[in-house]
Amino acid sequence: MSNVPDHLKYAESHEWIDPSNADAAPVGISDFAQAQLTDLTYLELPEVGKTVSKGDEVGVVESVKDASEIYAPVSGEIVEVNEAAGEDPELVNNDPFGAGWIFKIKVSDAGEFEGLLDAAAYRGQIGE
Repeated sequence: MSNVPDHLKYAESHEWIDPSNADAAPVGISDFAQAQLTDLTYLELPEVGKTVSKGDEVGVVESVKDASEIYAPVSGEIVEVNEAAGEDPELVNNDPFGAGWIFKIKVSDAGEFEGLLDAAAYRGQIGE
């Protein structure tokens, strides 16, 4: 069973975001997503300073099994990237909600959080 922290919001494309800090909200991929991909081998990080819209492709994660795009769960400006995860993508496998965060975004429209799934709805989407 996947870990789905209750305090986070989730995109249908399996990104999570912590809505508690709209000036630098951490974003990553869910525990379910990293488990589906298995051992991550490469992480393409977004560009700091780039302004993105909800749903924009901002990066790529690759594993021995597959590659998957990373999408912005909300609109805003990329304010920080996790260089450590870029150098060691296994951080995303080992700690997807902690050391394995991928980027932080300054949210331009907090109302977009309402369009994301809460933990219960995300559990339903992944069949748990």
